[in-house]
Amino acid sequence: MTDEVIIRSEGFAGFLSLNRPKALHALTLGMCHAMSAALRKWAGDDSVKAVIIDHAEGRGFCAGGDIAFLRNSALNDGGISGRRFFHDEYQLNHQLFAYAKPVVAFMDGITMGGGVGISQPAKYRVATENTRLAMPETGIGLFPDVGGGWYLSRLPGRIGQFLALTGARLDGAECLWAGLATHYLLSDRLEEAKARIAQGHEPGGVLTALSESPPPARLEGNAGEIARHFVSDRYEDVLASLEAENSEWAAKELAALSTKSPQTCKVALRQLAESAQLADFADNMRMEYRIASRVLLRPDFAEGVRAVIVDKTNDPQWNPATPEEVTGDLLDAIFAPLPADEEWKPL
Repeated sequence: MTDEVIIRSEGFAGFLSLNRPKALHALTLGMCHAMSAALRKWAGDDSVKAVIIDHAEGRGFCAGGDIAFLRNSALNDGGISGRRFFHDEYQLNHQLFAYAKPVVAFMDGITMGGGVGISQPAKYRVATENTRLAMPETGIGLFPDVGGGWYLSRLPGRIGQFLALTGARLDGAECLWAGLATHYLLSDRLEEAKARIAQGHEPGGVLTALSESPPPARLEGNAGEIARHFVSDRYEDVLASLEAENSEWAAKELAALSTKSPQTCKVALRQLAESAQLADFADNMRMEYRIASRVLLRPDFAEGVRAVIVDKTNDPQWNPATPEEVTGDLLDAIFAPLPADEEWKPL
């Protein structure tokens, strides 16, 4: 096991407290395995009535997955260890989604990528004034995985497509408005909420009793623009719509998109379109594992991580360089089924 997750039972609650503060609690394979093992144990323990996912210290809830590890795999072992990470992380995502006992995720702080993957499956998702939620993968040549296709495609008004393409960060009030959070609590009430849940009180009632009215959601003010400009599943149409609009907002979003991987943006739009048609979350994770297995080894991932995270030069040289060069054949190859013995399987 690992000391990067503090696993404990307290009263009637099982706690999974992420404990990797220097990395903003980004998930490692060991953390995923430890959390899955604890969830399996608690599933058969009648004394555990609810599961709480939080972080032990620091300003992040969970900043994502272990990107440096994944890039190293892409560059040095043909993606073998990276695919294993994705496979088992996605098993944890599915395990949380299907879990029979209520799960409460306290998204207090930075909640990105893998952090979204372990919080969105929870029945109760608590945002605070510190929450900063995003799926920023288009900026590093990855894609909004860990169930992102399922959750984002089901948001109203093309909000999900906007978030997937731009990587925009939402605060706690925006998360509640968009439906990515179920409750909004001030951070100084979280310990009381956890204590009451551990005492055996029903989580929904506890969270409702301690909830606050959030400030206005800035995202709501742009909802009409998002619905209009991001309506198409064709990336070129989104860009053309923004280019035709003479407004500060459109210019800002167009500038943001100009820094993103064209391949990833097209993958994300197709991913969300296909996810919206699925009835089973496991099928979504199977599709996302196929995408991850291919995208991990495409040029944009290693290059994007280099430019944004390793060298911090923010000058990725995307390949293909333009949306028009990302062909339908390339997308078909990324989404194609894997050999039967390599497909993703739930726990």
